[in-house]
Amino acid sequence: MPFHPLWLVVVLVVVLIIFGPGRLPELGAAVGKAMREFRKATTEITNEVTSAAQAKPESPAPTESTAKGSTSEAKPSNN
Repeated sequence: MPFHPLWLVVVLVVVLIIFGPGRLPELGAAVGKAMREFRKATTEITNEVTSAAQAKPESPAPTESTAKGSTSEAKPSNN
């Protein structure tokens, strides 16, 4: 749904009527502070998820038996 500029004007006029011109700077500051805190929290969560995903090993580390080679493998015969 596209956001029409007329709706923005209507909302601003309603807010101006309800709260008055004296409280608009306070409301703007409160909205700005809330947005900053939301962005900060979102960034922190994103960083935590990214670091947790990078901390997990992609593949398990080779064990001692796979590093030396398994002795139970059948060796091909030269006939």
